Amino acid sequence: MATKNTTKKAAPKPAEVKKAAPKPAAPKKEVKKAAPKPAKAAGMKKGSKYSCSVCGLVVSVDNLCGCSTCDILCCGKPMKVKK
Repeated sequence: MATKNTTKKAAPKPAEVKKAAPKPAAPKKEVKKAAPKPAKAAGMKKGSKYSCSVCGLVVSVDNLCGCSTCDILCCGKPMKVKK
């Protein structure tokens, strides 16, 4: 008589699930006070006109931004005050 092999095959193990590392606590945000507005640019005034020395474009200033480092650029060069 033939005997049956009754040994059971081991069931495949499910893939191990790696747990995500806990996230570090977020740093607290500091509340910054609004910086005072810097003085207006010395040479820039409302109504002044600037021209490009390369292409001849003329720009008129209607609103001032209030910063002291603005340069109006055209053709990669700062525009000059039109006289």
